[in-house]
Amino acid sequence: MTSIYYFWWENVHAVINNYHTLKEHPIYILGIESSCDETSAAVSCDVHVLSNIIASQTLIHRYYGGVVPELASRAHQQKIIPVVDEALRKAKVTKNELHAVAFTRGPGLMGALLVGVSFAKSFALALDIPLIEVNHMQAHVLAHFAEENQELPFSLLNRFRRTYANYFSEGLPRHGNRR
Repeated sequence: MTSIYYFWWENVHAVINNYHTLKEHPIYILGIESSCDETSAAVSCDVHVLSNIIASQTLIHRYYGGVVPELASRAHQQKIIPVVDEALRKAKVTKNELHAVAFTRGPGLMGALLVGVSFAKSFALALDIPLIEVNHMQAHVLAHFAEENQELPFSLLNRFRRTYANYFSEGLPRHGNRR
């Protein structure tokens, strides 16, 4: 299961710090993930997840023995609006209450990513709110810090299907906004 609502809060706060004072107003963020074969959207309020909706494509790809990129992209196009709508509805948040849109920038299937990136950019532009790029692999690593305090340094093996990555860190990554 792909979880998109875990992203580096320092970056989130840096992007929207000028937008609202965090202590005075709750911050609502829509997260969009479309890097492979699941379309998902989540709404968070500060550090609490209000909704996380996932549209799986397992039935589409199972006959081929793996993910077919073109079929994945088409399924994302069909599902992204209903998934985002359901995430907002379940969270009881209107689009006008959102303060930012986070989206998976990569790595992933190019066509699938383009669907999520294009939707996120259009949605944020229409609402005049900031965009937050999320690195898919960093999000998998940082997900472990979302709900419990992890000790540093740490070592982590990240595995999904045929993709493996080993990580070692003496501290959490610090990076600015990319353009």
